[in-house]
Amino acid sequence: LTVTMLSSIQRTKQSAMDKHLHWQWHGIDQVGVHDMVLLATVDEDAIVQNLRKRYMNSIMFTYIGPVLLSVNPFTQMPYFSEKQMDQYQGANQYENPPHIYALTDDMYRNMLIDSENHCVIISGESGSGKTVSAKYIMNYVAHISGGGPEVERIKQIILETNAVLEAFGNAKTIRNDNSSRFTRVVHQNLDERNFHIFYQLCAGCDDQLKRNLGITEPSYFNYLNQSGTCEIADVNDGQLYKVTMKAMEIVGIDNSTKIEILKIVSAILHIGNIKFKEVNNYADIEDPADLEYPAYLLNVDPDAIRKKLISRRMESKWGTENDVLDVKLNVDQAIYTRDALAKALYHRLFDHLVQLVNNALTFDANDCRKIGILDIYGFEIFEKNGFEQFCINFVNEKLQQVFIELTLKAEQEEYKHEGVQWIPVDYFNNKIVCDLIEANKPPGIFSILNDVCAQTHGQSGGDDHFLQKMNSSVGNHQHYRRASGRFLIVHYAGNVEYDVEGFCEKNRDTLFDDLIQLMQSSGNELVLSLFPEKVPKKCVKTRTTTFGSKIRKQANELLTSLMGSVPHYIRCIKPNEQKRPFTFDDARVKHQVKYLGLKENIRVRRAGFAYRRPYDKFVKRYAILIDDLQNNSPRNDIAKTKTILKSINFDTDDAFCMGQTKIFIKNPETVFQLEEKREEKYAHFAKIIQRAWRRCRMNKKTNDMAQRASDILYGHKQRRRASINRKFFGDYIGLDQKPELKILVGKREKIWFADSVCKYDRRFKACSRYLLLTSKAVLIVQHIHGKTKRHSNQSDYVVKRHVELEKIVSVMLSPNQDDFILLTVLNEHATLVECVFKTEFLMKLCKCYQDRTGKTMPIKFSEIFEYTVKKSNWPSCQTKFVKFEIDAQCLNKAHLKSHGNTLHVAVGAGLKNTTRPNAKPIAPITPQTGSYSTQCSSTSVHNSNQSDCFSPASVGSAGYGSVKQVNSYRRKAPPLPHAHSQQPSNSRTELKAQLERITNNSISKANGAPKNKPPIPPKPRPKLRMLYSYEGQDDDELCFHSNDIIEIIQEGMTDIYLAHTRMYILLAGGRGICEASMVCFQRIMEREFKSVLQFPLKISMNFIPHDEIVQRFSNNMLKSKESSAEKSAYFTKDQLHHSTLIASTQHSLNKALNSSTTVSTSPRLAGVMEFRRRIIV
Repeated sequence: LTVTMLSSIQRTKQSAMDKHLHWQWHGIDQVGVHDMVLLATVDEDAIVQNLRKRYMNSIMFTYIGPVLLSVNPFTQMPYFSEKQMDQYQGANQYENPPHIYALTDDMYRNMLIDSENHCVIISGESGSGKTVSAKYIMNYVAHISGGGPEVERIKQIILETNAVLEAFGNAKTIRNDNSSRFTRVVHQNLDERNFHIFYQLCAGCDDQLKRNLGITEPSYFNYLNQSGTCEIADVNDGQLYKVTMKAMEIVGIDNSTKIEILKIVSAILHIGNIKFKEVNNYADIEDPADLEYPAYLLNVDPDAIRKKLISRRMESKWGTENDVLDVKLNVDQAIYTRDALAKALYHRLFDHLVQLVNNALTFDANDCRKIGILDIYGFEIFEKNGFEQFCINFVNEKLQQVFIELTLKAEQEEYKHEGVQWIPVDYFNNKIVCDLIEANKPPGIFSILNDVCAQTHGQSGGDDHFLQKMNSSVGNHQHYRRASGRFLIVHYAGNVEYDVEGFCEKNRDTLFDDLIQLMQSSGNELVLSLFPEKVPKKCVKTRTTTFGSKIRKQANELLTSLMGSVPHYIRCIKPNEQKRPFTFDDARVKHQVKYLGLKENIRVRRAGFAYRRPYDKFVKRYAILIDDLQNNSPRNDIAKTKTILKSINFDTDDAFCMGQTKIFIKNPETVFQLEEKREEKYAHFAKIIQRAWRRCRMNKKTNDMAQRASDILYGHKQRRRASINRKFFGDYIGLDQKPELKILVGKREKIWFADSVCKYDRRFKACSRYLLLTSKAVLIVQHIHGKTKRHSNQSDYVVKRHVELEKIVSVMLSPNQDDFILLTVLNEHATLVECVFKTEFLMKLCKCYQDRTGKTMPIKFSEIFEYTVKKSNWPSCQTKFVKFEIDAQCLNKAHLKSHGNTLHVAVGAGLKNTTRPNAKPIAPITPQTGSYSTQCSSTSVHNSNQSDCFSPASVGSAGYGSVKQVNSYRRKAPPLPHAHSQQPSNSRTELKAQLERITNNSISKANGAPKNKPPIPPKPRPKLRMLYSYEGQDDDELCFHSNDIIEIIQEGMTDIYLAHTRMYILLAGGRGICEASMVCFQRIMEREFKSVLQFPLKISMNFIPHDEIVQRFSNNMLKSKESSAEKSAYFTKDQLHHSTLIASTQHSLNKALNSSTTVSTSPRLAGVMEFRRRIIV
């Protein structure tokens, strides 16, 4: 059975074991020797004792190098689950205990690596576990191979094919309850059964189907009651019938076709019940009623069946004319004709099922490689061995020849051809036995049998004539023995004595034209398709193809196919004849060890090499271990191979041997170390690719989000310059530091947006709230501080409003650049909030709303909001108004003024409502091809996702009238990575390590003598003294003391100092490195204080545009009442990338080492600006 699996990318194996011990397997106590190449004494007794010791400890698998031995346990073992599949996937062969999964994984990976077809040959005698081994192989390949829905469908068909082929192709024998058989329909020996499908049909189909098919108990049918056995212990035929029907459905056989197949199966059983009687020395039907059901099921005329079974149409030629005669048959001939019809029906039906399976497994043979799994009937020795055992044992003899040719003989010949020193190992070559059976010159047994069948034409005495001719032709052969009425052949597996009775009859395999014409008269389409051949009208004398010729031809074609693939071997051993679990018959096993040639195999493997590859394939696979191997090494593959091996310090004498065309490696652990180093290289390059891909994906995602958000406001609302190209982060309050908020929402509910907003009540009083958006609702949450708690157990957060998305009627915004949003809710009061990140909130709200309801979120734009608030004692106060207007004097800051039930919002003109965001291209990444570290990617990948972060602008406060402006409170920027962004954060240990490296590098550079003329020392820089102390209000704020000295590197001419660069912080107790996204200084009113410094830091790989920075800070700076007293300066655009800040504050360093959060100034400052910063390794 050839199983074709589409190739998939093998997953990368993660190894945590020591490189020198990685190949060794641990975890279970080693019993015996897991690889018998390591046996101290190599003989049959030592092999048997090692197998016994492992078998009695529930270990059924053992290695001989790459060959796997499997001892049938006759019970289900516990190590065939998905856990074991995952354990062996991607692992080296000796990394885990011997297992069929290890062999399969090695075969599958090599198929992908070398793009070659592979096959596994499962050999052993009947009942040794070959079919079960084939199942495990197919299950494992289906488990580890990838693919889309179509590939999954094919894999499912392959797995379900087992049930179909077993039902129609396997039967119970004396030695095996599930033996692969052929020519079994019409006869069974004592204590055997016919094919499983007959008994499954009798036990499993429903009553209605039984009546339609005429099915009763198995004992009613002659083809099922010959052996006296209709059941198998611990086997439920009725349940297996359901499994077979389900498998046929998965394979693609519809219900109508299944019924037609079951009709033919039933018809075969009814044909076997047709009996004959002798009338005037000729045969006749004993009971015409026996013809009714076969005729009904096959849809043919009963009289036609009767005529074809008791007579034969023959043509004779007299001169130039042909005469057609109906020759009557005797009883024996009629029985032979009946059985021939039954066998032909079943044989062609089975071929049709195989064709249906092959049609279901449609694939492009040019685009995929194949794994062939050969599960064939095993070697058999019964008390009475006939033609069936002769054919089976011949095929096993051919498979043994393949094993010898490709392992013992070919391997030794290869060493000699390659010039490798080698001591020959003697072995038995069974080619002489194969020639005895199949040779043409001199004629073998099959040729002699075909000649006798052609001469006798069904006459009696053919078997005796065959025996006489065989004794005279091959009687003196060393592997042939004469006997009375029998002959004996010395097979590789032992001496088998065959009874010649029935050899000629079974070999003819003749189906007369009369029976073909009978089936072609059927009204059943399936029956017609089984007999497509054309019957010649004229008499054409040709020698018919015998069954022996067919089996010989098919065996040779099979071997040709196997020789074209890379073979793998599983040698199955049957421990006892009683099929009892954990019963070990030493003599029986020793006999199998001897004829399987295991001793010779061990001797060859001990003296040979575990791994061999042509130089070109070796270089192709391991060239990645040497940087720039193609350019810096000679073109000779042998020299490149030596370069690769020397790069990992392998000893030439012990580790490998160089042949003429191949490299031979002695020990498998050497190959495993090569593989591990190769995987490390691939992992390094994979991280580079991942980093670039993630950056590209995040950039595309950011651009798409900005585009979708812009589409919502396009043509309706003016845009702020600082927000048009802003990145979206979703979390602006640091949810990881607020677990209680997640508890309020629900642990499994994802928070798409979280921000601090201003919520306006019925009196237009602003209060600070958290705005949370989930997949189901919008939440307004209040943060309760310690003094306002009613009791100590009260939560820090209270949900003030919970609005389900389905209840939102509309969202209203003004056409101006303000941040006001009005949520109107069905049958409830509306909510007015001011959200700086309104564009992101709207985009995500629309998406969640559409996902939840399947509708588009209604968004309205109006210069006047009219909405209803909570009920109060004054009904006239329930309706409120918000009016928006443009005031050039307000610039970007909203000025609020309330009057009665109306709130007036004035804001400066923003960008046009048709402004679109600019898509930001991805900066190219230069790949690292030199030396590398296994830890090189963690920080880089993190940086790529954090590079777009920036400090959100806060709205300035300039309220007037009775309305209190609340946007003067501190607005936090996007926090460090949280639950929704899974980048790793840098640890304090890593920080200290890099600080140490920086210090050492600086010292080493300082100790070296200068090569060039040193520059003139710069003039002293201005210094600022901090007038106030500040204790951080939150855990993410930096504290500083009064009288801390700040040294300014460069000073300009305006209000702001800006820098966007890598900066060093030199402190009293140490030195650190960090990435600064912004550094801001502000001088305000010298008569109050000289200067105050604020310098939050964070990782940034992409620079924020200069115009955006200036716009953001200009929006947040407080206009001084004494503008004439202001003295300030700002950096130029070029200086944004080259400024450096030096600060001498020991307290700041200690805080930086223990924190990676926000830094801000004292709340006493008139203008508050805040930024994100992050310390990197």
